[in-house]
Amino acid sequence: MSGEQFSPNKAVIVPGNGAGNVESCMWYGWAREKLGKIPNFHCLLRNMPDPITARESLWLPFMESELQCDERTVIIGHSSGAAAAMRYAENHKVYAIILVSAYTSDLGDANERESGYFNRPWQWEKIRGNCRLIVQFGSTDDPFLPWDEQQAVADGLGADLHKYTDKGHFQNTEFTELVGVLQKMLTTSI
Repeated sequence: MSGEQFSPNKAVIVPGNGAGNVESCMWYGWAREKLGKIPNFHCLLRNMPDPITARESLWLPFMESELQCDERTVIIGHSSGAAAAMRYAENHKVYAIILVSAYTSDLGDANERESGYFNRPWQWEKIRGNCRLIVQFGSTDDPFLPWDEQQAVADGLGADLHKYTDKGHFQNTEFTELVGVLQKMLTTSI
């Protein structure tokens, strides 16, 4: 990215598919509230279009036009939201991406295949080039994602990997580690 110095001014939480009302789902609303208390920073959390299939053709334009993800945005993507964050960063400059339960293939699932994220190779170099920072949270006991897929994301992106053995698919109601990473990111970017 350019030598221009600026700090992020917002985070956008992109949920996993099938999340329902995102405000009351898992840690999303809790994180939005905590991050919204940071001075001169705001956090967006919206119900996504096509929430079950999470089609790339609908989610990426929504992230650009409605959520206005740009060079001062930290995109926090969970599960299929992590896939969306990675695909978005292939062609858009963002401040950072924080990936939670990220993966590289459709896992043999028809709904995942229909989303469109997994029909071509990942452009790791372009993603790295469009992000100042890349952080990843993964857990070896994730019931949906094999560890080798999560590790492939970390290796491809050179992500700052936070590896756990007991967080499953990060479906808890609070996520203090995520808030801590973002707060640290903000204090070191000033």
